[in-house]
Amino acid sequence: MATSYDVAVIGLGGMGSAAARHLAARGRRVLGLERFGPAHDRGSSHGGSRIIRQAYFEHPDYVPLLLRSYELWEELCRDSGADLMTTTGGLMLGRPESRTVAGSRESAEKWGLPYEMLDAGDIRRRFPTFAPADDEVALYEARAGFVRPEATVDAHLRLAARDGADLRFGEPVLSWAPLPGGEGVRVVTGAGTYTAGHAVVCPGAWAPELLAGLGVPFTVERQVQYWFAPRGGTAPFRPGRHPVYVWEDAGGTQVYGFPAYEGEGDGVKTAFFRRGTAASPDSLDREVHPGEIADIAAHLAARVPDLPGRFLRGAACMYTTTPDEHFVIAAHPGHPQATVACGFSGHGFKFTPVVGEILADLATTGATRHPIGLFDPRRALTGGAAVCSPDRRDAHEVTP
Repeated sequence: MATSYDVAVIGLGGMGSAAARHLAARGRRVLGLERFGPAHDRGSSHGGSRIIRQAYFEHPDYVPLLLRSYELWEELCRDSGADLMTTTGGLMLGRPESRTVAGSRESAEKWGLPYEMLDAGDIRRRFPTFAPADDEVALYEARAGFVRPEATVDAHLRLAARDGADLRFGEPVLSWAPLPGGEGVRVVTGAGTYTAGHAVVCPGAWAPELLAGLGVPFTVERQVQYWFAPRGGTAPFRPGRHPVYVWEDAGGTQVYGFPAYEGEGDGVKTAFFRRGTAASPDSLDREVHPGEIADIAAHLAARVPDLPGRFLRGAACMYTTTPDEHFVIAAHPGHPQATVACGFSGHGFKFTPVVGEILADLATTGATRHPIGLFDPRRALTGGAAVCSPDRRDAHEVTP
C-alpha cells in the first residue's frame, strides 16, 4: 500500500484543482488523482471562457460566495502571475418578469450590488451589437466579465505542486471507501492503492458512479459551445463595446455569449444555457452537427444580427446537473471521512476559488464560515429525495 496522505483529492478539474491548491497551501500532505491530463478538455472545465457575475439570478444566497470568489480570483492572478479574469460588464436580458432579469435584480437589491436597468432603446444605443425587442430590458452589471477555465486549472495545479502536492494524472479512481474503524479512506486506482485521512471527491460528470451512495439524482448533459466569425469583423465585439450576456426569450430559452478577445482569433463564443441532451461521460458525442449550428445561428440572428456570420468551430462539454440546479458541497452525510463537491449544473466555474477554500475548510476542520446550507445533499430535490443511504454501498466504484 502506498504512502498515506492527509487528504486525497479525487478529480483535478476546476474544483479539485482549487481544493488541492488550498489544502497544500495550508501545509497538508495532498494526493491529487486525475483520470486525464492536467487542464484537459474531456470534462467540464474547458472552452476558453466562463462568465463571472455577481447579480445572480439563480438565487440570492450565492452572492456572498461570489463576493469572496472575486477576492480569491484576484489573489490567484497575483500568486500565479496568470491572466485569468477580464472585466467586460454584463447584460442580463429578457422581459422584465423573466428569471434572468428579475432574479438578477432581486439578488442585486438584496445585497446592495451596483447595477443599471436599461430599456430596449438604451441597450441599442449603448451596445449596438444587440437587437432587443421593444418589450425587452436588461440589467447591466459593470463588474461582470469572464474567466479562463483551462488557465485557471493550470494555475491552481502549479501552485498546489509548488506547495508540495503529489499530483498524479492518467490515473482514474476505481473506488474509494472508509478504512475499517472509520479512520481515513482507501482509494484504489488503476495504478495502486492509497490511504489518506480524508477524501475530497470532485468527480464532475463521473459523480453518478463515484458518488452513487450520496442519493442525489444527477443528470449528465452534453452541451455545445460555438464560435462564429461575425459579419463585418470582430471590432464591434471587442471588450468595452460588447459585454458578456445571458439572454432569456419569452419561452424561457437562455443563450449566453462573450466578447471577442485575444487568443480567440476571429471567433466570438456563444452557447445555449441548459439546453443539453442526456449523455455518458465515457461515450460523449464530441462532434458538433450541422443542425445544432443552424439552430443557434437562427436563434442569434434576431438578437445579435451580425454574430452568426461564418461558423468557425464548436466544442462539446458536460453539465452535471441536480434537479434544482443548485450545487452539492458538503461533508458526505454517510461518511464523515469524505467531503463532496459536484452537481455544478452549468454555472459553477465562477465559484472555483471559493469552492476550493470551502473544501479545504471542511476537510481540515469539518466546518466552514461560508454559507453552504443551500448545497446540502440531504435537501429535498424535485425528481427524488436526496437522502444518503450509507448502507447502499460502502465502496464507491467506477469502471476504468
